[in-house]
Amino acid sequence: MKRLRSKMTTEELADSLKVARQTVNRWIRQQGWKTERVNGVKGGRARLIHVDARVRDYIMSLPAVRNRQAIYQLAEAPASYGEERAPALLHQITDVLEKMTPAEQEHLAILLAREGILGFLTRLGIRETQA
Repeated sequence: MKRLRSKMTTEELADSLKVARQTVNRWIRQQGWKTERVNGVKGGRARLIHVDARVRDYIMSLPAVRNRQAIYQLAEAPASYGEERAPALLHQITDVLEKMTPAEQEHLAILLAREGILGFLTRLGIRETQA
């Protein structure tokens, strides 16, 4: 996802998220986002969206955006952890991620993008062992 500016038109936001302009307009109505008219455009069709923390959190909470971000951020081949423990471990990790706030999820995504999985595991004090 491109970096979002503090004010964007519905078309600019739709293009950066790769969704239809009508979808962004629906979000504005449903979520009550703050907007302002663009001078010189008839009919009130052009609006500037104030991209604040509420808007960013909503966008990051969308499954399509999170999945797209995850695909772009995969940089390392997945490590094999014990096959017998994998389902339970995956469930625990998924449970923790679902309980995180959107802001916490964003911080974690930034950390993973910056340091990768190995850097993240090193910070946790987990070292890969050769079997």
